[in-house]
Amino acid sequence: MLRHPSSYRDPSGFVYREKGAFYRQINPVYFEEYHTAKNAGIYQKLFDKKWLIPHKEISVDEEKIIILPEQLDFISYPYEWSFSQYKHAAQLTLRIQIFLLENNFSLKDASAFNIAFHKGKAVFIDTLSIEQYKENAPWRALKQFNEHFFGPLLLAQKYGGQYLKTLQHSINGMALIEVKRQLPFTSRFHPTIYSHIHLLSKSDTKESSEKTESKEARLSKSSQIKMLLALEQHINTMTSKENTEWSSYYDQINYQEESFQAKKKLVKEWCAAIEARKIIDLGGNDGTFAKELLDQADQIMVSDIDQPAIDQCYLNQLKSKENKLLPIVCDLMQPSPAIGFHHKERDSFTSRVIDFQADVTMALALIHHITLTGNVPFEMSAAYFAKLTPYLIIEFPDREDSWVKFILDSKRDARHLFDDYTISAFAKAYQKKFKLLKSEKIEGTERTLFLFERYEG
Repeated sequence: MLRHPSSYRDPSGFVYREKGAFYRQINPVYFEEYHTAKNAGIYQKLFDKKWLIPHKEISVDEEKIIILPEQLDFISYPYEWSFSQYKHAAQLTLRIQIFLLENNFSLKDASAFNIAFHKGKAVFIDTLSIEQYKENAPWRALKQFNEHFFGPLLLAQKYGGQYLKTLQHSINGMALIEVKRQLPFTSRFHPTIYSHIHLLSKSDTKESSEKTESKEARLSKSSQIKMLLALEQHINTMTSKENTEWSSYYDQINYQEESFQAKKKLVKEWCAAIEARKIIDLGGNDGTFAKELLDQADQIMVSDIDQPAIDQCYLNQLKSKENKLLPIVCDLMQPSPAIGFHHKERDSFTSRVIDFQADVTMALALIHHITLTGNVPFEMSAAYFAKLTPYLIIEFPDREDSWVKFILDSKRDARHLFDDYTISAFAKAYQKKFKLLKSEKIEGTERTLFLFERYEG
């Protein structure tokens, strides 16, 4: 049994791994809460709504209860979500709390890390967060909800998607007093923003905390539900106005439709040839190429640095009711690191990708950005890709490609430092880590597609 390092904060129980599967142990201190919720049908009702990850009991005795949750193939963290993903995770948390209040239960915490994206949608994964409701007791997790969800969403809406990465450097959430300082003065006249940010931020001060401890706050259940409904409705109306060149990238591609279709055909044929069922599409933009593989793959992770592009990928999946895509916001030049106590609470992006055990990595129209913009030598990018999957499909735009010319021209006096950006140098460096299986020039372009197989051992 290997206890997961992130599962130390709650004395009610913990998650552990055994023989490749994740289990949850429930400790005696939580037995009463668990049995009460179970007997009231709370878990089953949440399963039926697809709001809570389903589980089944494995064993029950006086010392522990063991449950086996439905397994997640990949867990993304809040700082890897697009605006709509973050928003939907917040709404799910509120809807669960409202449902629980209506049934005399409550969430004891509202961490964004309690949400995962599974089968295309947000799902709550912390079974032990449910407790019995205490009459007239305010929701004690409300402040945490605003620190993890509402505050970052407000700032992301106003200033950009970088604020959705808040929990990467503030694992316990963004202090509301900091959120308040960055909001315009007029925000204090908005009833929802005032009550959840400005008013609650006062509890961040020592004086306010002492006053709160001196008297017990009271709030009726009906008032709580009304307040949370208003908050959920406000979040529902929030939109991101952020836009970038990459979110409309495929409207500006520098080759003809025939070449674009030829590239799609090659990718499909090569993935079929290696029988790829799990695929990683790095720099996948809005998932255009990933969607071409849905009929032959079980799961496809689409990652991109661009928030709006991944948001589009996620929303398109919801509309199509497809559930094979895993949209991830990630900058490969600065991927999510391991964070938390002893760097073990939240795993790095790379380690999670390796654990995902995909068959092939696709890196289409990516290497020139890594090499020319990021200054990463071919040998280093080859070593990185070789860690991820047994196969690699990578597109190389030559020096005559218009995008490559644009990047090189931007180097000005330093352009000569990139004279080794050639297809021969690329192929030579990559064949130190991979065996070349296929290469084909994409007709009508200055780009070549390569299929590599990693050397094992």
